[in-house]
Amino acid sequence: MIKNVLTHLGGIGLYGVISVCLFFTVFSVALILAMLTKRPFLVHMSALPLADDSKTEPCFESKGETHHE
Repeated sequence: MIKNVLTHLGGIGLYGVISVCLFFTVFSVALILAMLTKRPFLVHMSALPLADDSKTEPCFESKGETHHE
């Protein structure tokens, strides 16, 4: 039944092509961003869940930034 409904819709093949292209684009961007991430940043972020709040230093701190807790 579903096959009959989908075959009678016009241009349904285009949706498959668009979805594969969209998936490939998002996956490629995520892979590139993962490869370009610096190692010290990854090490610091991986230690955050286990670190005490008073002992961790922020990775990115702008001048004049205040911490509110």
